[in-house]
Amino acid sequence: MTKNQIKTRMTKLKEEINFHRYNYHVLDKETISESALDTLKHELFKLEQQYPEYITADSPTQRVGSQAVEKFVKSSHFSPMLSLFDAFSEGDMFDWQERIGRFLFSNKKTIDKNFQPPWTYYAEPKLDGLAVNLKYHQGKLIEGASRGDGKIGENITSNIKTIESIPLELIIPKNTDFKKNNLDGDKIIQSIKSSWIEVRGEAIMTKKTLEKLNLKYQAEGKTLLANTRNGAAGSLRQLDPKLSAERKLQFYVYDIIFYKNNKRVNVLPTRQQADKLAKMLGFKIVSHNNLCQNLEEVFAFHKYWEKNKDKLDFNIDGVVVKVNEFDFWDKLGVVGKAPRYAMAYKFSAEQGTTRIKDVIWQVGRTGILTPTAVLEPVKLGGAIISRATLHNMDEIKRLDIMINDTIILERAGDVIPKVISVLKNLRSGDEQKICTPKKCPMCESEVVRLGDEVAYRCSNTRCFAVNLRQITHFVSKNAMDIENLGPKVVEQLINSGLISDFADLYSIKKGDLLLLERFAEKSADNLVSSLDNKKRVDLARFIYALGIRHVGEESAQTLVEYLWQDGILGVGKDKGKSEIEISILDLLSIFSRLDVKNLSEIDDFGPKVSQSLVDYFKDEHNLKILKKLDKFNFRLVIKNPANSQSAQNSKIFGKTFVITGSLDSLTREGAKAKIKELGGKVLSAVSGKLDFLIAGENPGSKLTKSKELGVKTLSEEDFLKMIK
Repeated sequence: MTKNQIKTRMTKLKEEINFHRYNYHVLDKETISESALDTLKHELFKLEQQYPEYITADSPTQRVGSQAVEKFVKSSHFSPMLSLFDAFSEGDMFDWQERIGRFLFSNKKTIDKNFQPPWTYYAEPKLDGLAVNLKYHQGKLIEGASRGDGKIGENITSNIKTIESIPLELIIPKNTDFKKNNLDGDKIIQSIKSSWIEVRGEAIMTKKTLEKLNLKYQAEGKTLLANTRNGAAGSLRQLDPKLSAERKLQFYVYDIIFYKNNKRVNVLPTRQQADKLAKMLGFKIVSHNNLCQNLEEVFAFHKYWEKNKDKLDFNIDGVVVKVNEFDFWDKLGVVGKAPRYAMAYKFSAEQGTTRIKDVIWQVGRTGILTPTAVLEPVKLGGAIISRATLHNMDEIKRLDIMINDTIILERAGDVIPKVISVLKNLRSGDEQKICTPKKCPMCESEVVRLGDEVAYRCSNTRCFAVNLRQITHFVSKNAMDIENLGPKVVEQLINSGLISDFADLYSIKKGDLLLLERFAEKSADNLVSSLDNKKRVDLARFIYALGIRHVGEESAQTLVEYLWQDGILGVGKDKGKSEIEISILDLLSIFSRLDVKNLSEIDDFGPKVSQSLVDYFKDEHNLKILKKLDKFNFRLVIKNPANSQSAQNSKIFGKTFVITGSLDSLTREGAKAKIKELGGKVLSAVSGKLDFLIAGENPGSKLTKSKELGVKTLSEEDFLKMIK
């Protein structure tokens, strides 16, 4: 054969193999015997060995052709992979429907349990696997990644390619197929061929595969897989794709996202039609997904699968319910890290009984002592549970828990095990009362309870346990994200005297580390390099890393936006920039000018958060550490919360607003979102520094106060003209 003939033969072989692969792994139809398919694959493999210049990335032979990697690299998702709110009852689902109805419509009196929404629902069995994001460019698979923190996951492309139900190149359907499913074929094909799409779904292991693998592992003397979820997650975490391939995972799609000019666009009208398109493009979908006209139909679907879930070959732990129409998705948006338009309606939690053998007290990074029950091991949801948090003394008193009690323990999915109740009739008289320790279990300092706090805490702010957890938190993934620096290494550095606080980390030299156990040339270099690479950090991330009580990631981000928009940063003419940098000393200077009153004006900040921030930046010990840290040339980056050109040119940029009364054209949440998008700031209270008060119907006392202070009042119509 000529080279052209060989190339044509290889192309034909790939097409034939992919055709049968799709029939078998996606449509569950065997159109060729396994041995015959193996023969075709073997022929293609031999030709590729002879003519490697004709090997393409989408060749079936490349699914397990990658070399093992040393570690996974980061991968950013084009748009966040969101988590879901949970519902556990029909009442929870009615509450959700009412909430989104009130969010969308101003006539709130008509929205109650009897409200009939103008949308339908799409119900999907909630697969118990691992969320995966696939990036396709011009129809070809470019990258596969884990969910990670929702924004950044790990690049696991080589392992993803081992999943036969994931096409390496999308099937382009015929026009007749599009018309049959009422889809705009021209628009979809153009979007696929010219740009990026993200396909999201769940990678799962079937029950049959788990059973076969465990029989194989048992015969080989290997550790058995605990459950299908662990099997799937462990498969995609293998550094060698050949090990992933033997797990024989399946992939089911639950979302397709189209992009144009790097922006998300709606190409499909409904979630139901997205499923139809996914199947046309070559993916598996859950055939049991169902369109429901109302919540009553959702409840029937949920009850059926809760009763019949064991008949499926994969594990499910509930039903995901989504508003079917995508137009409503855009209007409902996201709150926190979850969409308003979807809900995870869980099945009844798995429960079991066990005995409390003892209670130990653990010291957290803020000094709080948490009681933890040591249990007789019990298996729940495929996991062996031997400990469960008792939260605090109030919870212990509420449940009337004692050592040696028999308890009912609950574990739903991956939720932390929870004590539901005590079986008091089984008490024998040997039970012992649980008492708060008078001394810290780590440093022997006095244990105190401050004010009306529920928690007890160690009075020693320099407690070893507190210090260890503070440093561990500082370097953690969502904080400073220092690689190669886990809790055990932190403890080793403290015990060796190399560090006493997180600032000391940056004084560590390679030679210091080589004197310690488990540190060789490469690991020492890696740690020093990781620290050096994180001396320029986002201010919000840095504030969260400090471990200030009551200040989480979202609070830290809200604080930075407040500092920017209120001019406290002193950026002045630099406000138009996309970002600026300050030093740690600059940050200390900023906080020296803030008090509880200033901070309490921030949306969602109460007196506790505000007081905690003020106290932290007044504490001499904290100031000493921060000033020490400043000597290592730290640069804190503050990003403009509205750095687009359109926001900077808007009349809203840098202005402050208060909204009062009800609005007709917009919800109050929608108005707030628009103000923030255009670089403005929404406050909760009227003050002299307020720029505008937006007054809807029935504005109340805020309108009177704003007039007294000379604040300009905008009607809803005025505001709409301003944002237009």
